[in-house]
Amino acid sequence: GGGKVNINAASAAELDALPGIGMSTAEKIVADRQANGPFAAIEDLKRVSGIGDKKYAALADSICVV
Repeated sequence: GGGKVNINAASAAELDALPGIGMSTAEKIVADRQANGPFAAIEDLKRVSGIGDKKYAALADSICVV
């Protein structure tokens, strides 16, 4: 919490609102979650194609896992 986006529950539209995440990447996050199960830690977001260290660093403060 605390106003952060839960990457395990957020819709593609909610993920799209994150800095540096467009609809294409948001849909990849949702698809990865459906295929591989929930993210155990926010760092797991880097397993999604298109999210590298730089993009991850830009949104790490905006996301959480519950």
